[in-house]
Amino acid sequence: MPVQVYFIGAGPGDVELLTIKGKRIIEQADVIIYADSLVNPEICSLAKQGAEIYGSAKLCLEEITEIILHSVAQGKVIARIHSGDPAIFGALLEQMAILENSGISYEVVPGVSSVFAAAAALQAELTAPDISQTVIISRITGRTKVPRTEKLSDLASHQATLVLFLSVTMIEEVVRELISGGYSEDTPTAVVYKASWKDEIIVRSTLKEVAEKVRAYRIQNQALILVGKALDPQLKAQGSTRSKLYER
Repeated sequence: MPVQVYFIGAGPGDVELLTIKGKRIIEQADVIIYADSLVNPEICSLAKQGAEIYGSAKLCLEEITEIILHSVAQGKVIARIHSGDPAIFGALLEQMAILENSGISYEVVPGVSSVFAAAAALQAELTAPDISQTVIISRITGRTKVPRTEKLSDLASHQATLVLFLSVTMIEEVVRELISGGYSEDTPTAVVYKASWKDEIIVRSTLKEVAEKVRAYRIQNQALILVGKALDPQLKAQGSTRSKLYER
């Protein structure tokens, strides 16, 4: 059965970070449904003439599904475009379930996550040798509940590099939980707003002071919080860490 529905990771914002495969599918698609509150609208300029284009920010799951199912019935190819990589907080699972229950084949095309765009903006290696070899990606409880076993205070006990999505509006609570869980107040911390976009903002701080600095910038959304010793810019100046990869 030929694939008619493609879930495409559009990357973090910079159009040039869209994958070659994602670009090709978007150029060929008959229908494009994109997360217009998060995905750079310039990506829609890749669409062929006559393609149907829908923004999904104001649509519910049922409305999105109706567009997809109706388009599939007409033999059309659909590009469902998500921000970053759809595997991380991408609201992907429920869409795949509907397609599988309807007997519709689909393919997921990975994208560059904002995690890595933020790390690039910070010029940081999240898994710095002898500092941290683990990256934890999570969020604080909001509309979507976080399992009890994944509380931030518990995750903090690992002292790993921590990346938090969907949490900047509750940054004071984030700070409290992380300090109570074991991160020191002077742990290097950064908030990256709209990583890779033209209006990207980088806020570097310590864990203790980051909330005040973020409030000064009035950052409310589309931002990642990164915490951990691997973010310390002095690591590069000190030259104190070195991978075993190139040792003789």
